[in-house]
Amino acid sequence: MSYLVLARKYRPKTFTEMVGQEHVVQALTNALTTQRLHHAYLFTGTRGVGKTTVSRVLAKSLNCQGVDGSGGITAEPCGVCQACTDIDAGRFVDYTELDAASNRGVDEVQSLLEQAVYKPVQGRFKVFMIDEVHMLTNTAFNAMLKTLEEPPEYLKFVLATTDPQKVPVTVLSRCLQFNLRPMAPETVLEHLGHVLAQEHIASEPQALRLLARAARGSMRDALSLTDQAIAYGGGQLQEAAVRQMLGSADRSHVFRLIEALAHGDGQSVVETSEALRVQGLSAAATLEDMTQVLQRMAVLQAVPSMAASDPDPEAQDLARLAQQLPADETQLLYSLCLHGRQELGLAPDEYAAMTMVLLRLLAFKPAAETHASATAEKKTPIEPRVALTPPSVRVTAPAAAPAVAAPAPVRPAQLEQPVRTVAPQPSGQQLPVRELPQRTAHVPASSAALAPVVAPPHDTGLVAVPVRQQPEPSPGLDRAPATQTDAVVVIPTPEGEFWHALVSQMVTAETINALVRELALQSQLVARDTDTWMLRVERESLNSSTSRERLQQALASAGHAVRLTVEVGRVQDSPAKRNAVAAAERQLAAEATILNDPYVQGLMRDYGARIVPGSIQPL
Repeated sequence: MSYLVLARKYRPKTFTEMVGQEHVVQALTNALTTQRLHHAYLFTGTRGVGKTTVSRVLAKSLNCQGVDGSGGITAEPCGVCQACTDIDAGRFVDYTELDAASNRGVDEVQSLLEQAVYKPVQGRFKVFMIDEVHMLTNTAFNAMLKTLEEPPEYLKFVLATTDPQKVPVTVLSRCLQFNLRPMAPETVLEHLGHVLAQEHIASEPQALRLLARAARGSMRDALSLTDQAIAYGGGQLQEAAVRQMLGSADRSHVFRLIEALAHGDGQSVVETSEALRVQGLSAAATLEDMTQVLQRMAVLQAVPSMAASDPDPEAQDLARLAQQLPADETQLLYSLCLHGRQELGLAPDEYAAMTMVLLRLLAFKPAAETHASATAEKKTPIEPRVALTPPSVRVTAPAAAPAVAAPAPVRPAQLEQPVRTVAPQPSGQQLPVRELPQRTAHVPASSAALAPVVAPPHDTGLVAVPVRQQPEPSPGLDRAPATQTDAVVVIPTPEGEFWHALVSQMVTAETINALVRELALQSQLVARDTDTWMLRVERESLNSSTSRERLQQALASAGHAVRLTVEVGRVQDSPAKRNAVAAAERQLAAEATILNDPYVQGLMRDYGARIVPGSIQPL
């Protein structure tokens, strides 16, 4: 007698034997019990979840004759009558299964529909089961629409598909649709234990867990892998043999990698990766196992109480790693492993690609001091404050400044904040503010020394901060890049006013664009005479001959036929800075309008409402 594979041997014969599809079983059972039967059913779901099995059990329920031959439609077919045994054996004349993947034309469908005019020969109903119905052609679908909508009372249609998106809407609207879900690993694990107990085969729990996870929700795949594992292990299911068969890494390697990443140990990461290479384990399977472990770690970090109720023997190791790796790094590593699997096929060596994915966390990992300070900030609650009129800054000229003062900087009035150093003070005590001197426009190079600022004698909580006064930088001098928190400072000049108006006119007329527009916006008009204008930019990349020539042509078309010379240096009055200042003033005006609104103030006062930062935009 030939061997019957587990997937066929343990195929459910009744609704009660089905696992993982309770929502479908309950609906069909109630429909059969109350005799509320639809003429067409559509079962959707991934491979191996029970679509064909449900169809056969439904056909037996409709045609079961009972043990004594006097039975009727029932939700619990007997399994011993002529109809039940013939359907299980695949020889029942009134039950027809059509594989639409190989019989997808209109001729095959018409041949099937020709049998619909004849009444059942043996059973109570004719049942037409069309598997992978989405493979039918459009002509075949159209040919069966009329019969599918109004079939004879003795005819039932059962359609099954793994891709319902390809089924026409005209067919979907004529069917009662049931979606069979992928089965949870716990459901697959429990069923595998039941099957192996019936087969009297010894197995290790962790080996069954590996098979249940590898099945990916398909019971047929789980039973097929179990058959393969039994043959590989010589009649036994052991964890080491199953891991070797699946090509998955030992969880100890996964735990070692995560622990090494938690401690920033790059050497251990590289050594473990090389060990996986030597053992011939799959890099993709290793990253997949890491994503599963990291997902469970993230759950434990969010809900620590779940560790006590987890029956998995790896729960203790997961709880230990969840305490070692911060939550933000867990999320980052999960994302890196998830996206890193897609990069393995792009690299010439998948193990090198896996090593790069793991080392990427060490490259993005924040420093210990930064993490500690961030943790301290998170633990210290700060009461938010909404200031309608921020305090202004009073600027005084330094004692050594020359007699001719530079023009006053143009800043948005409410963007300026006082520079202060705050020491811990008792609550309710107002902190003094130290006023810093303003740098003048003409400072000799010899004055670039540190000038200490002495705090008032009564201000014991202030710390003196030296202020460095620097001369105008020369072209090519390296400068620190500006940050987003730096305030935009404009020192207005008569030439800047003229240049801003002219550039705005050219931008509006669209006579300049791309790099030429950036050159005009980011430059400062330093001097001009009848035929030569001098511009100053801060970035050397803007000073290209092509951009300069095109800007000269745009100026000529605007009525200024001049030759441009461009130097690199500090820019104090450019159209871009003036636009930034104007935009900041509009933003502050919009925020003040919202904050001064009586209705908004009432919501903040009575209901504790808060304005989301950055949500106010000027019109």
